[in-house]
Amino acid sequence: MKAAQMRDQTTEELQDRERDLAEQLFALRLQKVTGQLEKPARVKQVRKDLARVLTILHERQGK
Repeated sequence: MKAAQMRDQTTEELQDRERDLAEQLFALRLQKVTGQLEKPARVKQVRKDLARVLTILHERQGK
């Protein structure tokens, strides 16, 4: 999801998305350790999405 689309979401929606992405990242890391990870690039994508969400949330706290 693009940052511009994320900025249109409410703070509550972003917090939910943050929680979901953190859970996905944990599951992907677990799959990587156990050798079951099929798409290694997915880890990078989830990390970037999580960073975008956190950046937007921090920007909103500053205002």
